[in-house]
Amino acid sequence: MKTLVKTFAAAALIAVSTFAMAAEGPGAKATKTNVNLSTADFALDHYVAVTTEGESAGVEQLFTEDFNQKIQATNAQSHNREAVIKSLKKQKGEKLNCTVSTDIIEESADYMVAKVTSKFENFTKTDLVNLERVGNDWKVSKSINSYK
Repeated sequence: MKTLVKTFAAAALIAVSTFAMAAEGPGAKATKTNVNLSTADFALDHYVAVTTEGESAGVEQLFTEDFNQKIQATNAQSHNREAVIKSLKKQKGEKLNCTVSTDIIEESADYMVAKVTSKFENFTKTDLVNLERVGNDWKVSKSINSYK
């Protein structure tokens, strides 16, 4: 009798687990992670993590809808928000072999300009980053990259 009760209990647990997983639906665990962007410093730190440390959580919420990235090089390039997010998602988990420093150039209640310098073995990348307050969050609105 005890074996029969244990069998029914196990079957009931399996059924409940199966129904619970089915109720979540496919992709339910792929919900977007919200990142704390309540201050300009948090947003800047997250930008550095996304661009140099392969962080991908919250990358969509980091950029304004009209974000633009310009790359000053031999052949100047410009990228919109979607292209940058797609590129950053491909770099998920890839940490760049560089040392990073940040300097705040200008800051007000709703706007910040920061200089992010990434020193690699053979070159240096300088990224001027504009951040602005959008509602309760801070977001990156523009990025200008140059290389030396």
